Amino acid sequence: MTRVSFDSTKKPLEELLKQARAGTLQLPDFQRSWVWRDDSLRAVLASVSRSFPVGTLMTLQTGGDVNFKPRPIEGTPPNAAEIAPDALVLDGQQRITSLYQLTMRQEVVVTRDVKKQPIRRWYYIDMQAALDPQVDREAAIIGVREDRTELRGFEVVRDLSTQEHEFEQCMFPTNKIFDSDQWQMGFANHWKFDQEKMKLWFAFANEVLAAFKQYQMPVIALDKSTSREAVCLVFEKVNTGGEKLDAFELLTAIYAASEFDLRTDWRGGGEAGDGRAKRIASGIPFPKNALTQLQATDFLQAVSLLHSLERRRAHQGSSEPPAVTAKRDDLLRIPLDRYKELAPRIEAGFVAAGRLLFSQHVYGVKDLPYQSQLVPFAVVFADLAEEADKHDVKQKLLRWWWCGVFGELYGSAIESRFARDVQEVPAWVNGGEEPSTIRDATFRSERLDTMTSRLSAAYKGVHVLLMQAGAKDFRSGQAFSHMVYFGESVDIHHVFPRAWCEAKKIKRTIYDNIINKTPLFYKSNRTIGGSAPSIYLGRLLKEKAIETIVEQDAVISTHGINPTLLRMDNFEAFCAERREALLKLIEGATGKAAYRGEAAPTEGGPVGLAESDEDQEDEIVEDAGELAANEMEPA
Repeated sequence: MTRVSFDSTKKPLEELLKQARAGTLQLPDFQRSWVWRDDSLRAVLASVSRSFPVGTLMTLQTGGDVNFKPRPIEGTPPNAAEIAPDALVLDGQQRITSLYQLTMRQEVVVTRDVKKQPIRRWYYIDMQAALDPQVDREAAIIGVREDRTELRGFEVVRDLSTQEHEFEQCMFPTNKIFDSDQWQMGFANHWKFDQEKMKLWFAFANEVLAAFKQYQMPVIALDKSTSREAVCLVFEKVNTGGEKLDAFELLTAIYAASEFDLRTDWRGGGEAGDGRAKRIASGIPFPKNALTQLQATDFLQAVSLLHSLERRRAHQGSSEPPAVTAKRDDLLRIPLDRYKELAPRIEAGFVAAGRLLFSQHVYGVKDLPYQSQLVPFAVVFADLAEEADKHDVKQKLLRWWWCGVFGELYGSAIESRFARDVQEVPAWVNGGEEPSTIRDATFRSERLDTMTSRLSAAYKGVHVLLMQAGAKDFRSGQAFSHMVYFGESVDIHHVFPRAWCEAKKIKRTIYDNIINKTPLFYKSNRTIGGSAPSIYLGRLLKEKAIETIVEQDAVISTHGINPTLLRMDNFEAFCAERREALLKLIEGATGKAAYRGEAAPTEGGPVGLAESDEDQEDEIVEDAGELAANEMEPA
């Protein structure tokens, strides 16, 4: 349940900074490091000095269900780490850290310049400039080098290396803003209480320093009763810059309180060696394979599904059994001991799922229809264990997978489908009913007309099925094994080239779909260019890799293409026959008849139309080779 309990108030900036110094206000350990640049530091000082708003601070009271490991605000005294904080800063870390470093810390500020190069600066306010209404306040705030000098070329144009030099030039150090009495006395003594200088001081103190001492920072204070899911939602809303703080980052902080580094477990590093992410990706020894973009949250979802699945099965009594779930709030509730127990099984499950898909010609991550479908796939493998190694079981798992792909069922609202799949697929393997993913999947023949985007799951699915069915490259006659796939830049290209189709006034909606596309080597696509099939087939023969028309026709047929129609440049008849060939491939993979319009669709409705490509990104892999050749070759 999402539950937020909070109080919106204002607190004196000085009080907040003193809490940071004392260690009672700290950060969650996962918060990114302080990164503000020199110009941002001067800007925030200028804003506070004029009582302008600089944003809201959001804090979380400690001692509740969300038990993050804390760390002190950067630059605070070492003993701050020994204090148990009362609250943690969820949003506003950069502002509060910057103001602490600038006004409280008595050491040089380590920051960056506009070129992001590290620099070390002491900051001052030019008292006279700060009081001049014609001078921008930010221009009155300067940073000088670590030796407290400012250079122009090799010439020292400002020297503040002694306090007497500060007094002489009326340059007030910002780290004395909340403790200015001693500096004030030194200033007065230096000028022997000169009337004009004392007038300057009191004007500066009343207008500029008072703004800092009276500054009220808006604070949204979340109560310790705030739920984990609510905290996660808060981070998604407020953390607009830097690395996104998702459920993985939050759970990392929760586990850190028990001295377990989830981030290292996942990413590896140091003495820990390779993390789970790298071990999973290397489970298939080829670059950019289907497991290389697996996210930490994908892994946590799988752990949560298996954890809740086993809890449900172990439930006894008359009460409602716990749900099988992978919702964000439930990810944050995975007990550490269960994570340690289940993570190795899930890791093995992802590798097993990836290897099975690799055997089906899902070689690269760009050919994986749904990244999300890997999550229940891994859980099913982890749950079935050795049972999943049986041939008949793998055939069932592949049928379920293909139904998800061509039913286009993993594009949205996937968490509920995850939960159903991890319960229904193992039950089906053991003699139960077909999973709802198979029952829901329906593919309409007209869906082929709208499959134009490389981003479409079904589009990728057809590409994989063609390679799996034994399609061979037009130019070399080689089948698309994993070795040639990575070496020859295999991708989907037009059969009737774009330039030829446009010269014949064929509408793009007709020629630019999957019916008129097929997997080819990059070199083959360059040779094809923009010519008619009757022309480019002859050109391909001249390259001698395929020596006879009979051999060439046999290669073309492996793509579900009638070579006679291709040689006749008969686009309309080609499309009609190719459509039927692709439908048969899809039917063979899903074990379900496609809807051709002659009967009512099966239960679940026309799911195959759910993911139209009309609004998706246009074909992004149409090689420059084809485009260049389109300009060189006459239609």
